Amino acid sequence: MKFYSTNNRNHVVDLREAVIQGLAPDNGLYMPETIPQLSDSVIKKLPTLTFKEIGYEVAKNLIGNDLPDQELHKLIDHTLRFDAPLVQVETDVYALELFHGPTLAFKDFGARFLAGLLGYFAKAQSREITILVATSGDTGSAVANAFLNVAGTRVVVLYPSGKVSEAQEKQFTTLGGNITVLEVNGTFDDCQRLVKQAFLDTELKQKFFLTSANSINIARLIPQSFYYFRAYAQLKDNGPVVFAVPSGNFGNLTAGLLAQRMGLPIKQFVAATNANDVVPEYLATKIFRARPSVQTISNAMDVGNPSNFARMLDLFNQDFDNFSKLIAGYSFTDDETRAAMKQVYTKHGYITDPHGAVGYLGLKQFLKESPDYTGVFLETAHPAKFADVVEEALQTQIEVPERLQKFMRGEKKAVLISSDFGSFKEVISAL
Repeated sequence: MKFYSTNNRNHVVDLREAVIQGLAPDNGLYMPETIPQLSDSVIKKLPTLTFKEIGYEVAKNLIGNDLPDQELHKLIDHTLRFDAPLVQVETDVYALELFHGPTLAFKDFGARFLAGLLGYFAKAQSREITILVATSGDTGSAVANAFLNVAGTRVVVLYPSGKVSEAQEKQFTTLGGNITVLEVNGTFDDCQRLVKQAFLDTELKQKFFLTSANSINIARLIPQSFYYFRAYAQLKDNGPVVFAVPSGNFGNLTAGLLAQRMGLPIKQFVAATNANDVVPEYLATKIFRARPSVQTISNAMDVGNPSNFARMLDLFNQDFDNFSKLIAGYSFTDDETRAAMKQVYTKHGYITDPHGAVGYLGLKQFLKESPDYTGVFLETAHPAKFADVVEEALQTQIEVPERLQKFMRGEKKAVLISSDFGSFKEVISAL
């Protein structure tokens, strides 16, 4: 499979280059040159396949012969050691639980897949691969834990000071080893900007073999498509399906679009956001207006300029009408999010995290207008990662899994830096 840059379709690379580069030299994002269609027979037999069998089938079609079959099986086995169960919350409403991995967030899928791929490619490298990752919370923990002690790699995590939960912070600041953490005095958008600038800096590119582990890396998106297939396989035949995706950088929704283009019969998507509503605004006005992010209780979605919007536009050939037909967009306040968490718990006994609650709200809004759909909202992180917010909303104490408690007992190690590129470059150059 070949991959092209969203900024220049004539710039084409193989899987290895797309994964290692992360971001194209022209600042574009890599996309598969062709999106393969799974046969009807494969789609029909999804309910009979294991999660690993589904992952292998999808990956094989997307990757082609760029990875030996034996290595692909090993990669899938490494990635999918935990399930993505579908849990019925109410009639025709399901939660797709994506928090059963080691850091209790959906990003474990993409991070483990990427770590496995880069670990494989690193064997042929004479230089250490340095992975830069900006995080609004869950990406940092997933990537840091996935790459911990992976030979030939170093991870540099950038996160906005005071804008992630304590549990999220502890999951990537307590590891040490080949994990370096930079606490940025700014927003997530500042962190993301620093990462992108690093890839355009000649001196840093000469000194380090750089790649990225954010959802700008195509290797993050590929495995995120797996659980859409897995969710569909668990559904009964209840009519057309809509997926409501709590969205920040929009990698998760883009992965869903990729699954749909491969033949998965998803009829509709909902882009559910918090106050950082640039995509719902685009759907309402036809104007995309990036702006500084604002802080909310669903902090992993606090993104004012989502990178994957470029991929979404590319999938629709910049056609607004087709974009808006398939994707509905809604945004919700923190108060609405708290009320939703309380309502779901009181009425149905199900505990959502703030991000899942935003997805639930988006789904319910869509179902008001289109009640014949079966709805799935993505529950992207374990509620215990946001215990303070959840417990305040529910007025009850929630159980904290032991693997999260273990992180909480660790000692924070991070370097505080300003949000200007000069400060970042000085610190990273000294590594």
